[in-house]
Amino acid sequence: MRRREKFVISTILLSFLFFAIQYVSLEWRYWAIAGLTVITYLVSSFALSDDLQFHERLTIVPLPTMYAAAVALFYFLLPGNLLSQLIILILFAIGLYALYLTSNIFSVVKGRTIQLLYAAHAIGFFFTLLTSLLLTNTVFSLNLPFWANGLLTGLVHFPLALMSLWAVNFEDFIAKDILIYSLLVSIALTEFAMLLSLIPIPLWNTSLFITGSAYLMLGLLQSFLRGRLFKNTVVEYSLISIILGFLFVIFFPFK
Repeated sequence: MRRREKFVISTILLSFLFFAIQYVSLEWRYWAIAGLTVITYLVSSFALSDDLQFHERLTIVPLPTMYAAAVALFYFLLPGNLLSQLIILILFAIGLYALYLTSNIFSVVKGRTIQLLYAAHAIGFFFTLLTSLLLTNTVFSLNLPFWANGLLTGLVHFPLALMSLWAVNFEDFIAKDILIYSLLVSIALTEFAMLLSLIPIPLWNTSLFITGSAYLMLGLLQSFLRGRLFKNTVVEYSLISIILGFLFVIFFPFK
């Protein structure tokens, strides 16, 4: 079976399961999403199996898995109607297929053109941030204690940071420095989450701030790992952080 056929079949199967869990009773909904997450990991491993190495099961396969879980959890929070179900289903399928194409490029990166790799990096980073936003929104919507918000935020962002940073150089192993940088990012976001839990601000403001912080930290670390952390790069990210902070305060009013 060719890779594209695997991607299409896997996307259709997982989209069907995603649509089906919307009709699971509320008391079983989280268990259904957990099942979807496990199945997504297994199906994604099958879809990408042609060039998949052992360490890539921790650096490539988890992104489509976490994306599926994030969309399913976020949709659980939305009011249910047929139109919204169809729209989210279509977006879910398109995103999942795009992630399979991106993950496939990552797994065979040495045989691809540099232009295609740049596009894959951009798509992968976009879905990393989207997954961060949806998962953070889900965590804070549960109205948990501040320490639980921080712990869950850190836990979901560690694998996202690990996958994003490993994809810079595509080493044949997970280097110690990648693990350390990923841990530092997750710790910083844990602290931000706990701090924001104590401030009465709207849910989306908190989610956007956490995702924006992840963008800044991962962007700087990616530039550092590429050997391109020049002065102008630091200035650019510093200006972005100032602008994001300004927008956070001015345009996102407190409750």
